Order: sequence, then C-alpha cells, then structure tokens
Amino acid sequence: MKRNPHKLRCLVAAFLTGLLASNSAVVAAADSTNAVARKSPDWLKKAVVYEIFTRNFSKAGDFNAITDRLDELKDLGVDILWLMPIHPIGQKNKKGAIGSPYAVRDYYAVNPDYGTTNDLKQLIAGAHQRGMKVIIDIVAGHTAWDSVLMNHPEFYKKDATSGRIVPPNPGWTDVAGLNYENQELRRYMIDMLKYWVKDFGVDGFRCDVAFTVPTEFWETARGELEQINPEVILLADANAAPKLVSKAFDMDNSGALHSALNRVLRGNSPAYLLNRSWENTREQFPAGSLHLRFSDNHENNRAVARFGLQGALAAQVLMLTLDGVPMFYNGMEVGDATESADPALFEKLPVFWSPGGRPPLREIYRNLIKLRKQYPAFDDDRVVWLQNTAPAEVVTILRKDDKDEFVILINLVSHSTAGSVELPGAEEFTLLKIDGLPELPQSTLPEFRLGGYEWRIYHRTLKK
Repeated sequence: MKRNPHKLRCLVAAFLTGLLASNSAVVAAADSTNAVARKSPDWLKKAVVYEIFTRNFSKAGDFNAITDRLDELKDLGVDILWLMPIHPIGQKNKKGAIGSPYAVRDYYAVNPDYGTTNDLKQLIAGAHQRGMKVIIDIVAGHTAWDSVLMNHPEFYKKDATSGRIVPPNPGWTDVAGLNYENQELRRYMIDMLKYWVKDFGVDGFRCDVAFTVPTEFWETARGELEQINPEVILLADANAAPKLVSKAFDMDNSGALHSALNRVLRGNSPAYLLNRSWENTREQFPAGSLHLRFSDNHENNRAVARFGLQGALAAQVLMLTLDGVPMFYNGMEVGDATESADPALFEKLPVFWSPGGRPPLREIYRNLIKLRKQYPAFDDDRVVWLQNTAPAEVVTILRKDDKDEFVILINLVSHSTAGSVELPGAEEFTLLKIDGLPELPQSTLPEFRLGGYEWRIYHRTLKK
C-alpha cells in the first residue's frame, strides 16, 4: 500500500495541535502568552486565496493554461494565487509515475513540464495587472534525493551511527532532511527566497511544513525579504506553532479546525466541536493571529468526495463566513471530484472543469466572496458562537461591526433539523438572497428549520 508522505504531515500536524482533544487546555497553558501577532497588511484580511496545482489545473498542465484563466479567477474574487511547488521534481525514490512536487530537485529552477521562466513571469505579470498577488510553495525542510544540493552533504541530516543522509521522517521516503544547524545552508535558502521575490516579482511564499525549520530562520528570512518587498506574504504550513505568527508569518493554515470539520461532516463528532476547536486555537495563539480557512486542499480527497456535494458547499460556506482568510483549491468552484492527494500528487489527474449535475457553485461562491468583501463585519477576528437548541447538528455564528450584523446558520448533517437560536432582536434580521440558490421563503428568527446541509445568512443594519 502506497503511503502518502504529505497526508502523514497533515496528520502529524493535527496530532501536534491535540486535535481539539482534552489536552488542548494543557497545550494552551504551555504556549499562551501576552504576545501579539505580527501586523499583517489590512488588505490581507479581506483576501481570498486560490491554491493551484499546475500539473493538474489543466490538461496542458502548464503556466500558460493558468494565465489563460486569470480573468475567471479575478471574476470569482480571488486575490492571491498560491502555486504549489513549481520546481523540477526529483526522480530518485519518487512516488508514483511522476513524483511529488514536494520532492524538489532544484530550488532555483522551474519544472520544464510547466513551461519556461518567461512563462512564469508572464503569469505573475498577468496576475499583477489584474490586482492579484502570487505566492509560491517553498519546501524548505527537505529536498529530493537527487537534488543539486546533494553536492553539499553537510547540508543534510544524517544518521548518528552510519553517517548516512536520512529522511526528515521515516515515512517520507522520497525526500531527504535538511540540517539547519549549518549556517551556509541557511544563507543559501534565504538567498534563494530573495531571488524569487527580486527577479520574478513573487509576492511571497507558502512554506511547507514550516514547523520543521527553526523559527529564527524564518524571522531572519522575513527581515531580508522585507527589504525587497515590505508587504511580502508568508503563509506557514503549521498548526501548533504560535511562535511562527509572532514575527515571521502572516498566518498559519488552521489545520486543527479542518480536522474538526472532517470529524463533524463524517458524523464522528457533534457540530459544536468546531466551536471548541476555534476557542482552543484562540487560547493558544497570540492576539490578532490570522488563520487560513479551508475545506479542500491537495492533502485530502476532494471535499465533494468526503462530504458529498451539499456537504462540501456547507463546509466552504463556514470557511467564507468565519474570521481569517478563506481558501479555494482549484476546481472547487465547479464541484470537481477528481482524485486528489494520493494518487493525484504523484500522477497526472487533471481537474474536470465541466462536471454535470452540479448547482451553480461558482455563482454561489462569487456572491459569498462579494458579500464578505463588501461588509467590514467579516474583516476582524471577532466571532460570536451563538447558542442554539440543536448544537450537535447546527452551528450558528454572528459576525458584526458597528453598522451591520450577520447571523449564519449551517446544518452540518444530512437530515433536516429544527430549533431556535439565542439572539436578542432576532425578529429584526432579514434572510439574504444568495445568487445561484433558489429564493427561499422568508423565515423569522429565532426559530429555524434547515434541510440536510442547508445554510442561511441573515442580516440587519444597526440603528444609529
């Protein structure tokens, strides 16, 4: 049975967070301080991230195919394109027919299957012309076994007994671990990051398994990158490392919340686990910490395969209405169900852009993104988890500022659920019409009745 090293990473990270379990209070007590997270650009709180696996984004599998669809992505409401690793893929000890993009052979090169360096520059320029930014995936903790850095064996971790280079984790057999005690390696990696920002205009990096690299390295790297671009974006692929967002990173990937979401939508845990997860993270992290919110990505089977079409939509509605920065994985907007994770990380399995029998997901998501950007109530990190009489099935949250209040109700089970929500002035809220969905009969809060995976958003304007 093939093992997916990247799914293992996700599981390890989730375990490190305590997966919302009873140990979370201990973790919070150990890590909690009066620290404040680094101040990220205000526009980032309104941003939407779109993750792209270049190989599988199109049949062509190249940069030009992405460039051709930039207008569509802009129209959807995307602000940041996250390109999964763009570098040549190692062939020694590779997984599958092609190998994982996270087994990098040369940090300074572009995968020739994706196109040329000029193709990449045109993609970045095209995104910038449309007001979008581009970040690329950097795998700083390890390389392919046939990496050009193997010419510097002193850069790698070694077995204490045999002196042989070793993987960073026994299950990650297609990669070799880097040794950040070596100062020359640190210099090499920082210079490499600066190269992509300076020579290509890349706006930042998503840093794979960032917690496997010393925090002080990232802090030093950020300081030097800011000399080139003061608003460089750094996204940490990490869940249990509050120190990373104190100085080095703009946000982490909130993997603990995603683990809770999986448990709830698979029927293994009650819906209120999501509230507990959110609260646990709030206790662990510095004040003002920003988190990436996702329901689908390259490390999991597609959300529509895990949760069903309506369940996947409900999950993403939650991500779009919570605090933090929501993310889409390529193909979500059409309900793509093509295999993801293993085997898609190691094979050619393009997104199917014209699936049948789907609701107009793109129109729904576009409308929700527009709503999120239009109202400052969705900008900050204040989330009120309202009490309701069906807490095992339904989440009810309030987002507000001094002008508007929004109440979001989401049924996270497949059967109908009825109840009521504790909400002063509930009768003042009006049900919003969402483009792409049939118009629903007006219903009056605090009572609610929701079909399987049904969700609703209510709004009221506050009186001056």
